[in-house]
Amino acid sequence: MARRRPRWYFSFRSPYSWMAYRDLVDRYPDVADQIDWLPFWEPDDDAQAQLDNSGQQLPYVEMSREKYLYILQDARRLSRERDLTMVWPVDREPHWAVSHLAYLVAEEHGLGRQFVDRVYRARWEEGLDISDPQVVAAAGAGLGIDPALLAGAHEDAAVRRRGMEVLNQVHRDGVFGVPYFIDGFEKFWGVDRLPGFIASVRGRAAAADLKPRAGRSA
Repeated sequence: MARRRPRWYFSFRSPYSWMAYRDLVDRYPDVADQIDWLPFWEPDDDAQAQLDNSGQQLPYVEMSREKYLYILQDARRLSRERDLTMVWPVDREPHWAVSHLAYLVAEEHGLGRQFVDRVYRARWEEGLDISDPQVVAAAGAGLGIDPALLAGAHEDAAVRRRGMEVLNQVHRDGVFGVPYFIDGFEKFWGVDRLPGFIASVRGRAAAADLKPRAGRSA
């Protein structure tokens, strides 16, 4: 059986995922190019009903007030360490499928990473509401994708089916939070675990490069 590619699960909702994204593309671009990018989001009612019918339950737990207040403080501290200017957004009616299913559309057009960059900027640097389909469409402006496709991704039956495939993979991989990195059997949770994931991916790649030379010298 072929080994699955290394991958990371990200969420536009999470400030830690935003910071992991910045670390990944700014510090480790070689690894960013080698891995799969998969979105994680809390399912809406329709998606949750499908998961329930299939007997699958995502290991997601609602956040307590105490944890929320801690994250407010911690995220600002970590963003300052990275010289990132963070604006804490206000989510009036969160609907995370809007932005994450739009990502799947952008990915199908070969522009997933560019879209990720723009949506993270909209949410965490500009404080915009990415549950608004028009905000998501505007974030993708200039990428060459029909804005209506991005704005309506969460209502498109084919995109929603693809979204369910991703949520099923979230379930199979046991993802309980973001950012979440997987390399083979090794799993790493949290922005502070990114260096360990990088070392794992690079170490495996280096070992693979050595195998042909070892074979020729035998």
